[in-house]
Amino acid sequence: MTILVTGSTGRLGAPTIAALFEAAVPVRGLTRHGPGGAIGDLYTGHGIPAALDGIDTVVHCAQTGGAKDIRVAANLIAAARDAGVRHLVLVSIVGIEAMPIAYYGQRLEIEQAVERSGIPFTLQRATQFHELLLKIFESQRRLPVAVVPAIDMQPVAAEEVGHKLAALALGEPRGRVPDIGGPETLPLSEFFGQWKELRGVRKASVPVAVPGALGRAFRAGRNVVPGPAFGRQTFAQFLGELGPR
Repeated sequence: MTILVTGSTGRLGAPTIAALFEAAVPVRGLTRHGPGGAIGDLYTGHGIPAALDGIDTVVHCAQTGGAKDIRVAANLIAAARDAGVRHLVLVSIVGIEAMPIAYYGQRLEIEQAVERSGIPFTLQRATQFHELLLKIFESQRRLPVAVVPAIDMQPVAAEEVGHKLAALALGEPRGRVPDIGGPETLPLSEFFGQWKELRGVRKASVPVAVPGALGRAFRAGRNVVPGPAFGRQTFAQFLGELGPR
């Protein structure tokens, strides 16, 4: 078995490929510029057939964060089908079918493309990474008052999701597997309080209700995973490992 990881130098791809290396599995990382790994551009398709030569399983971690991801996935699917790939592992986001957010709609379209591809697949949905919460808070650091949506969140460590994707890649295709999330589900305001304490920030916050269908989805808990938690690293531990900024 030889495994290709797309986006192998990214926030999720790097721990995924590291976990596969630890498992002593032949693995190839796909990057646009290198160094190391296979060089290819999923958006243009340049270099992708060569990168897939001899590949049994693909773990798709690459993303641009926008609508380009749909073309990226389409190019990968077409090339993987031509190459005879026997297992495609895709990561996605919990609750996207209930959330009227453009990016979530794009992720759902990618899921559907994989399901229609004819390639045996495994689909793993996860809650948002710790980095998203950090970005929300840090982006308001210079503002006099922080705006904090009145929603619950369940952040998870990207490293833990990467290890889960590696384990799935080593197994047989399973279709959609149970969603995974972080170890704690809390109001975003509580995570904001943790960030303030660990960063030494003195800032008031204003809770803001999320309106419409998106707000209803958050209140229904569509963005979190009920039941036993998958992840172990808390948001506070994540901040502690980053150190002072």
